[in-house]
Amino acid sequence: MNIVSTTVPYTYFSLQQNLIMLKDYFPFLKIEVVGESVLGKKIYAVRLGTGPNKVFYSASIHANEWITSIILMKFIEDYCDSFFTNSLLNGIPINYLFTSFSIYLIPMVNPDGVDLVNDVYNQFSYQYSKAKEISNNFPDIPFPSGWKANINRSRSKSPISCWLGKSKRNKICTRF
Repeated sequence: MNIVSTTVPYTYFSLQQNLIMLKDYFPFLKIEVVGESVLGKKIYAVRLGTGPNKVFYSASIHANEWITSIILMKFIEDYCDSFFTNSLLNGIPINYLFTSFSIYLIPMVNPDGVDLVNDVYNQFSYQYSKAKEISNNFPDIPFPSGWKANINRSRSKSPISCWLGKSKRNKICTRF
């Protein structure tokens, strides 16, 4: 299965498309909306398993942490694929994980920030103006790089660089 791409910057749109495709392919997947961002985007939670032991993971709390969303989404895909094929997940029987643990994941806590740093918004958009307004409320907080630098467009556009991990299965990409 290869629904979640690990070779491109991740956006809110990517997240939504991946969740739709994963739910279509794995109907046992539990997805719900647990909140809304400042710009009105849905914040999704995913539940894997039915067990009494509860575990929680979240990703993309800060805007420049968008790659953590890819990691969680890829984990969700791998987990579902293992469950569907009744196989091992990283050497652990998936049925044991499914019945022993309830894993709760919020794969993108800050969709507005993720889209801002991945240049989804142009400088004349409502979303960009709203982010700039929010950043102006915190003039004493230095942000030498990151979401505030993106609002001011002070960060130079650099190419995306990918590193192929030891497993040679997934690329890890980032912008320097």
